[in-house]
Amino acid sequence: MKKIFHQLIGSKKIGAYFREELEKIKVLSAQPMVKHIMSLKEPVQDFRAVEFSAFSQWGDDGIIQYLIHQLHITHDTFIEFGVGNYLEANTRFLLLNNNWKGLIFDGSAQNMEFVKNDSISWKYNLTAIPLFVTKHNINQAIEAAGFSGEIGLLHIDIDGNDYWIWDCINVVNPQIVIMEYNSIFGNKAAISVPYDDQFYVTNAHYSNLYFGASLKAMCSLAAKKGYSFVGSNTNGNNAYFVRNDKMGALKAISAEQGYVAAKFRQNRDESGKLTFKSDAEAIWNAKDKLVVNIESGELTPLSNFL
Repeated sequence: MKKIFHQLIGSKKIGAYFREELEKIKVLSAQPMVKHIMSLKEPVQDFRAVEFSAFSQWGDDGIIQYLIHQLHITHDTFIEFGVGNYLEANTRFLLLNNNWKGLIFDGSAQNMEFVKNDSISWKYNLTAIPLFVTKHNINQAIEAAGFSGEIGLLHIDIDGNDYWIWDCINVVNPQIVIMEYNSIFGNKAAISVPYDDQFYVTNAHYSNLYFGASLKAMCSLAAKKGYSFVGSNTNGNNAYFVRNDKMGALKAISAEQGYVAAKFRQNRDESGKLTFKSDAEAIWNAKDKLVVNIESGELTPLSNFL
């Protein structure tokens, strides 16, 4: 019997069945919080009041539900970059709970093949494309997948050229944008890693901390593109922007007001092992790496801003 049980668990088909059943439980378990969020008449002052996680790594599932109901988003479509195998992603709950139409990208062909072979790809309207995103290919890739114009939500999390990719996207007009920011870059300076077609976070610096852009840089770009910053998740890695014509009763806040310092420790040593040091301490190992001052265009060492 024990041997048969392990054979069943080891079966991909049986494993997928149990995972799908668990996903149903996750969605059902989140329903009371979703109903609470839908009942809110006034905007919350702190996203902690609405955060929950079903498939998001942190509390972003709840923030997204809050925003789409608070703002009465009119287009139930999303695009998300850098999703891995999509088992843990900020838009998966939107797909399973709200039945949105989605487009996802990931640089790993194996990850996207996993998604295509998953029942989620036929049960829902989800397009999965293997693509190492650059500013030269992203607009064409989005259009080729059948997405253009108004969409409900765009989420970019590629641990590198995030700022530059949002800057160049012009084929879709998202109502909500979620941008990963690098909290170790602080909340005072508008800085980003320089654009590089081949940017890969571990190759850029072994610590895995030299990537992306500061929250202030993201807020500066948002203002240029017609968006307002409305808050960050409480884990200090995702910032939320709403298009100005969709703000409703929400209040825009500054980078200083909405900045959250990440407490998780993701840095690694030169052998690739987690150090469990604070990222704020470990980032000094990358102090000589260059960053772009978004406001002046000047390239300067990261140490100037630490």
